[in-house]
Amino acid sequence: MEMAIATDLKDLIPHFKIGFIQYQDICVSESPQMVKGRLQLFQESLFFEFEDKKVTDFPGIQEWRQIFKKTGKDPNRYRHSAEALYRRVQKQNYLTPINSAIDLNNFFSLQYQIPIGAYDSNKLNGPISIRLGHEEEEYLGLNGRMNSLHRLILSADNESAFGSPFVDSEKTAVTEATKNAIQIVYLQPSLETEKAEKMTASLANMFTQIHGGTAEWKVSE
Repeated sequence: MEMAIATDLKDLIPHFKIGFIQYQDICVSESPQMVKGRLQLFQESLFFEFEDKKVTDFPGIQEWRQIFKKTGKDPNRYRHSAEALYRRVQKQNYLTPINSAIDLNNFFSLQYQIPIGAYDSNKLNGPISIRLGHEEEEYLGLNGRMNSLHRLILSADNESAFGSPFVDSEKTAVTEATKNAIQIVYLQPSLETEKAEKMTASLANMFTQIHGGTAEWKVSE
């Protein structure tokens, strides 16, 4: 499956980067104790950092807030998904396990302070474009609401938009029935390409250690 970043988005945000990982023949299940333990421990450790830090003091969180501003979205109203996770932890409303893929995705997002989307690729009709949403675009999100996508960064296949660093759609959600998937990693534009590649490879390797199968990855900018 091919993926491309729209030219106008690259022009608007210099050094915009996406890590794109494709998985085949994976087995999604209840998270192993190792994943549950890491996720819980990281959240507990992060909570204590809020004694002398605000959510916006974390550089990755702040950088993605600035990206939303550049695209014309108020980051106080449209909080990117990594910031939303951080604010949950700040309130000690810790994430509870869902399945191995989503739990690992959330762990990566918390660790690297960036939005990351995971999608069932059997529900997609490629190729995929990363672009800004049009005025009338919307979808039913995992937040249970219809979400306007106007001026939001989004992922779309040949049929419609399915993901965003704000909230993903219901139609491509990863479940225990998922056998093939993709991850879209919304890397920090300030991250050097070599470090971005190492991070993306690390995500892919850990994902296949848990889920089996194979992974192909690349960083596009």
